[in-house]
Amino acid sequence: MNTPNATFDPAPFRARRARLFERMQAAGGGVAILATAPERVRNRDTHYPYRHDSYFYYLTGFREPEAVVVLVAGAAPKQILFCREKNEEREIWDGYRHGPEAAREIFGFDEAWTIGDLEKRLPDTLADQPLLWTGLGYDNDWDVRVLGALNAVRDKARSGLTPPHSVRDLRAELDEMRLVKDASELATMRRAAQISAAAHCRAMRATAPGRFEYEIEAELLHAFRQAGSPYPAYPSIVASGANACVLHYVGNESRMQDGELLLIDAGCELDGYASDITRSFPVNGRFSGPQRALYELVLAAQAAAQGATRPGAPWNEPHDAAVAVLAQGLLDLGLLRGSLDGVLENGDYRRFYMHRTGHWLGMDVHDAGEYKVGGEWRPLAEGMVLTIEPGCYVRPADDVPEAFWNIGIRIEDDAVVTAGGCELITADAPKTVADIEALMRHARHG
Repeated sequence: MNTPNATFDPAPFRARRARLFERMQAAGGGVAILATAPERVRNRDTHYPYRHDSYFYYLTGFREPEAVVVLVAGAAPKQILFCREKNEEREIWDGYRHGPEAAREIFGFDEAWTIGDLEKRLPDTLADQPLLWTGLGYDNDWDVRVLGALNAVRDKARSGLTPPHSVRDLRAELDEMRLVKDASELATMRRAAQISAAAHCRAMRATAPGRFEYEIEAELLHAFRQAGSPYPAYPSIVASGANACVLHYVGNESRMQDGELLLIDAGCELDGYASDITRSFPVNGRFSGPQRALYELVLAAQAAAQGATRPGAPWNEPHDAAVAVLAQGLLDLGLLRGSLDGVLENGDYRRFYMHRTGHWLGMDVHDAGEYKVGGEWRPLAEGMVLTIEPGCYVRPADDVPEAFWNIGIRIEDDAVVTAGGCELITADAPKTVADIEALMRHARHG
């Protein structure tokens, strides 16, 4: 569990709460209420490792379960945290608890109360407020608690108290805020990217014919944990041979064979933020001719997408740039037939490239934020973070040359949109043919 952290800086979280107050005021004021994630039972009396709710952590920096934040907008805004009480007996079993007093001081709240006080205090906080900002429809138990508080205010109508006249989606408001990262977020994400890039290098060095995919997964997990990451940001994909053509393969159980490619899609989580890297490389350390041809094509597609990632560019522009390169390359290699305009129009390229070229990245690996606004692709802006990850997946078929069968390639980096374009913060993980082969050759021969 959590322990006291003398280095915790509440300033970024207070700044986010202040920004939320401004957005609430512009929309009519009111009260925002947000709970963290509940603990989840894995089986019998064993719980899954606890992970806070991303929205809640974004506003508070508080990682303990059983916590709620209440933000009262208006002329005299108030920031309130409800959390578990101090309990020395439970701390012997489960670890440190901040308790309301320490939580208020450390995390920068105006008030803090025990979570047991929430039910009796919430109705009075909601009374005579114009709007309630919360996230309904995500957790049934939470919905019941919020509606119970609203009904408690309604029951006091004869006393002249009125409940909020409407409910607004707090998560949608926070989605817009989370799209552009602040300096502290970017610093954390750069560190997570460095850890993950080093883990991919370790995995490349450890890969050899005859080893199992799960052995390479263990190398990744070792590197994550040793560098201070508590766990992966998502289940690691370690897919050799035909497994690399399964986009979300997570079995990681096959023995790697000489002549196959290995696709690794893995990234750590650090201080609540995800990294996300994919590299594809030969198990024996040397690309074959067909492998190299497809790999260089995917790398060129990624470069095209990177070049299209800049402020003001519509979200879809990097994807379109990657698709154009991939489609032309597949035509040149004889895997597609026809004209470039034709395969782009009829979507024939989707046989070999069936996913998008990127997604938002942040506290969640597929982070918050809509990709379209008003029916149009959202323009990119400085401070946004996204992945750039084209791929090519060739399954056996009568009309496909056998030399290309079971080649699955994806190359993925994390990109921060900058004033002049974008910065790949995961570039420390080798991805040119020459760099990959040199690293693996050095690992084998010293």
